[in-house]
Amino acid sequence: MSIKIEHLSYVYGEGTAFEKKALDDISLELPDGQFIGIIGHTGSGKSTLIQHLNGLIKATSGQIYYNGQSIYQDNYNMKELRSKVGLVFQYPEHQLFEIDVFTDVCFGPKNLGLSQEETEERAREALEQVGLGEEFYRQSPFELSGGQKRRVAIAGILAMKPEVLILDEPTAGLDPKGRDEILDQIAMLHKERKITVILVSHSMEDVAKYVQRIIVMNRGKAMYDGAPREVFKHYRELEEIGLAAPQVTYVVNSLKEKGWDIKTDATTVEEARDAILIALRK
Repeated sequence: MSIKIEHLSYVYGEGTAFEKKALDDISLELPDGQFIGIIGHTGSGKSTLIQHLNGLIKATSGQIYYNGQSIYQDNYNMKELRSKVGLVFQYPEHQLFEIDVFTDVCFGPKNLGLSQEETEERAREALEQVGLGEEFYRQSPFELSGGQKRRVAIAGILAMKPEVLILDEPTAGLDPKGRDEILDQIAMLHKERKITVILVSHSMEDVAKYVQRIIVMNRGKAMYDGAPREVFKHYRELEEIGLAAPQVTYVVNSLKEKGWDIKTDATTVEEARDAILIALRK
């Protein structure tokens, strides 16, 4: 078991006039190697939750265990935790600060105390994994496109060889091509390195296509938790909290309402295509 969350609650501004409960008694288990999607409307608690997972925020109450150890125990090594549980923020500028791309990606492993040789080897490997070649090494990260900045930020985390990779809206503001390229790279990393990936996204199509499990956050609670086809069966309830299902979910349900004998649990274009073809052959 990689991460276990027990009765986690968090209150912003506790004891003040602006007090607000952001997380409310959440208990979850996040096993090694899963690809997990976290969805929810703005203010649902999803970003607050992921910042607890590597100790950036400390819970008001409850516990988080990483590999069986409470991260709130005295003298717990938070530096080591953050090298194992890597978080890529929605805005990559928050994680880019060196003079060029290669130096920026070297920062993490160098900070772990690795030799210059191993640091540079890890940086080259990480940049290759996110699809950035040597022509980017000496460019300023601040002069790159939005998608390239995200790749550099992801590479900076990957260079520390994390066991868990958390991505907060990694494709926000990107065009469809850039979005698909980044998510395909992440999916490949998950498959090849067997790391746990936690993806926070507003795109129902993205989570349906890539993740194995979806956690739906609403008012600081985990409202649903299951496989995409199980979660999106509740598309009416999701609409009530400001979310939706993938467009194909509405297509197959509309055909069902019109009298088609069709399965309605499709969540991707490929699944919908297959369901429609099967229905047409009946």
